[in-house]
Amino acid sequence: MAAVVTVGALGLMLTGCGEQVPASAQATEQEKKVSPYADAKQLPERLAADGTTIVVGDPAASTKVRVYEDPRCPVVEEFESLGGASVLREMTVDREVRTEYTFASFRDDRMGGDGSKRAVNALRAALEVGKFVEYHEVLFRNQIEVESSDGFTTSTLLELADEVSGLRSDSFDQAVKTMKHESFVKASQEAYDSANGDEPLGPGTPSVFIHGKEVPESHFGSLFETDRFKELLVSAHRAPGWWKTF
Repeated sequence: MAAVVTVGALGLMLTGCGEQVPASAQATEQEKKVSPYADAKQLPERLAADGTTIVVGDPAASTKVRVYEDPRCPVVEEFESLGGASVLREMTVDREVRTEYTFASFRDDRMGGDGSKRAVNALRAALEVGKFVEYHEVLFRNQIEVESSDGFTTSTLLELADEVSGLRSDSFDQAVKTMKHESFVKASQEAYDSANGDEPLGPGTPSVFIHGKEVPESHFGSLFETDRFKELLVSAHRAPGWWKTF
């Protein structure tokens, strides 16, 4: 049996966006790293049979990681830029992990506007042409710059799409402008809301589940520390039985 890395408790205790954990992580611009998918080759991406999960990576990868994100959540932006997401990218490219995304949009209700809903709709539109990975990366790279207004407006989403080669088209533009995938946005929020079983609220964003088990609150800070999260994910990948009882 593969050796398991012992992951110590972190001194850094952080919480994410959501009704259950309404706080945010902080990081300086110097701490932020290259976006997690910036240098990745084109990865397989598809909509799962449930109609709400976007799957990135080899469907046969032995380790499944599910990530819950709201496009306007600043703590998700920290996760995407600080390290945990970069580890996911590496192991997804190496076909060790497949990453599954469920998108919430509750920040609109808390912050006003409809930026989260519009961003989720646009991400779904990008998936239709195989550009979800790149567009997802671009949105979070630019989240802070747009959050001071209404978040992701239609015009902003289209401007950011220009950064993804081959994404802009009449069909994509119309999907963004008309909220073509509004039913997907609603269904995704409902999937998020039901992620805690009988609990009435979702798990907060970001939340990361490995092999169906959530990274515990005591190790939430590892999502923002590359080395710590790598230890955790590699251990879970090598010894899923250990992880499920962790």
